[in-house]
Order: sequence, then structure tokens, then C-alpha cells
Amino acid sequence: SKQHNQSHSLHIIEQRKGERAMAAQAETIEVPSDAELLQAQADLWRHSLYYLTSMALRCAVEHEIPTAIHRLGGLASLPDLMTALSLPSVKMPFLGRVMRVLVNSGVFATDNDSESGVELYRLTPLSRVLVHGVVADEHHSQKYFVLGVTSPHYTEAALGLADWFKKDTEPPVQSPFEEKFGVPLFDEKTALLDEELDAVVNKGLAAHDNLGIATILRECGDIFKGLESLTDCCGGDGTTARALVKAYPHIKCTVLDLPKVIDKAPTDGVINYVAGDLFHTVPPSQAVMLKV
Repeated sequence: SKQHNQSHSLHIIEQRKGERAMAAQAETIEVPSDAELLQAQADLWRHSLYYLTSMALRCAVEHEIPTAIHRLGGLASLPDLMTALSLPSVKMPFLGRVMRVLVNSGVFATDNDSESGVELYRLTPLSRVLVHGVVADEHHSQKYFVLGVTSPHYTEAALGLADWFKKDTEPPVQSPFEEKFGVPLFDEKTALLDEELDAVVNKGLAAHDNLGIATILRECGDIFKGLESLTDCCGGDGTTARALVKAYPHIKCTVLDLPKVIDKAPTDGVINYVAGDLFHTVPPSQAVMLKV
């Protein structure tokens, strides 16, 4: 028994030595080189402040700056924008800062007027998809997508991410958004939380779904050849399905979406609309289309 106690004591001593060694090691850290330290600081600022880019983008979309530049002929100076947007002149330097952030992030680009030397803002492919109020077959404004994903509800849920990870909950685990507000997104209950948010996110989802469908039909059209029927899950108002039927009139297209979406869909006989939930049942067809 005495020998056993001595052995146990030695084990505890060795264990504590190991713990002290690990603690001492944890108190030291490899120091970056000067160049690495400067780069780390720059990256830290970039990651920590990048939310300002998202907020600047939201600001530009709320004021419809891409649309204003488009209506001004594709080029606009800062004074031009101030006038077009009916903003107080005292805010012009601050709008300049917002535009500088968005130029650096690729939302807008700049040219210099050769005569006056004034900086002119122009659209990029990114900001072109944010031009609102233009009717064109292949143009689907992404205005509501931006407004949805940068909404106060989204950002508030994201700010609670650390606390969400700490909570020990029973499966199925709710998303941070659902746990925060008690309702899921893209659900019948979302409107009970905020009708305006529900409308915005559904418009944003529809715009996102329809973006690029014409390109897909041109570049990847062969995948639809031979099909006689297709179900577009979460197909919204049927914009994508209509583009598909226009390209391939022989395909019978069905759009499956939530009842609140289908109730507002056009009924002209071109597309068959079915109200339902893809997680429960999907109308039979040769192919099912899911867009992510």
C-alpha cells in the first residue's frame, strides 16, 4: 500500500510538472517579423472594418445611386449625384467618402474628365445589376437582395453569433436568426415578425434566382434537351420557368413554391403553379431544378 501511495504521488508530481511546462509554453508566442506585423495590422483593419463596405453598399442601394448614374448617361460627378439624389450640399464630402469605399471594393469605377479634371463615377458589372426600374429580358435588379442581407434583423442575428455557439440546445438546432427572432426566414411565419422584411427577402430571393438564367440557357442549354417536363422548386413568380419555356416550348414547366408566393403568381396557362413545400412533396416530372 505504501509503495502504491508513493507511485501515485510521483504520478501527480510528474503531471503537475507537465502542466507547468505547458503553462510556461502558453505564455510565450512567436513574434512576427516587421513585415508580417505590418501586413497583419493591415489585414486586421480590413477584416474588422469590412462591414462598413456592406453598409456603404446598402446606403448606395437605398439612394439608388447605380440607377442615378445610369440615368445620367453612365458617368456622373459627385455634384451630379448630389443634385440627382436631392441631398443636402453639406453632405457632399461624406458622399465622396462612401463612393471612395465603393470604388475601392469594385462596386463603381472612376474616370477623369479630360477637360475639367473632375472625377467621374461609372458603373461596373456589379453595380449594373443594382440598377433598378429598368425593364429588360435579362436584367433582374439585385436591389432587394442587398437590402435583405444587410437588414437590421440579419445584422442583429449575426452580432449574436458568439452567444449562439455557447448555448447547448437540443436537435434540431435553430439558426441564429430563428433563435433570435422566433421565426425562420422564407417561411409563412416570417411576415408575423416583420411584413416589410418578409417582402424584401422574398423579392431578393426571386431576383437572385433569376439572375443569369439567360446565360445558363445559352451556355448550358444542352442539359435541357430531351426533357419533356421540369419542376422548378422555389420558382417564385415563374420568371426562370418562363425563360426556359421560351427557349424550349415543348417542356412542360411546373413551379413549386409556398402558398403566399403562388397566390400572387400570374395565371395565364404558360406555367403550372403548385403551392407546397419541397421538403414534403415535389410534383412529379422528369427533372427537378434547385437554384442556390
